[in-house]
Amino acid sequence: MHSREQLTRRGLRLEYTTLVWNVVGVGVLTLAALRAHSIALAGFGFDSLVEIGASTVVVWELKSIDDERRHRATRLIGGAFVVLVAYLVVLTSVAFLRDVHPLHAPLGIAWTAMTALAMFTLAYAKSRTGEELDNPVLRTEGRVTFIDGLLSTAVLVGLGANALLGWWWADPMAGLVIIYYALREAREALTR
Repeated sequence: MHSREQLTRRGLRLEYTTLVWNVVGVGVLTLAALRAHSIALAGFGFDSLVEIGASTVVVWELKSIDDERRHRATRLIGGAFVVLVAYLVVLTSVAFLRDVHPLHAPLGIAWTAMTALAMFTLAYAKSRTGEELDNPVLRTEGRVTFIDGLLSTAVLVGLGANALLGWWWADPMAGLVIIYYALREAREALTR
């Protein structure tokens, strides 16, 4: 069994890894979204910003644990998801109303595939560490990271359907999947 200090250090390493991955991801996804005119990649890039915020909140919380800080940290994560939902509702509506057809996105496909693998791995480690620490913020952020893995998978499917089958609408539909999960996570975080 690990000591509380060892588990806290592990939690911090997991959050720092997530931060670095998502900071790089924002750049890659922005470039890929602009090149392909992809709603899904733009939404996923914004989700990476939310994940950066969530990881920053968890780092802040892990460095000084108390109930008030935990509650505030969880609510901040929920608020970030509300902003993500608003952004994606506007972006997806514009895509459907203007009949925007994204281009193929090989860079986006490669990045989202790698991100899915990285996020599922990090989510498992965060959830396990959060359980061992009995830390609800780290467990919640583990779920956020798991959702990030699911979202990258949904975006990957949308990009693949567009590239392989010419289903342009699969790209903004992936944005709708992100909206669904973001609403669910926002509600859970904000009602704690």
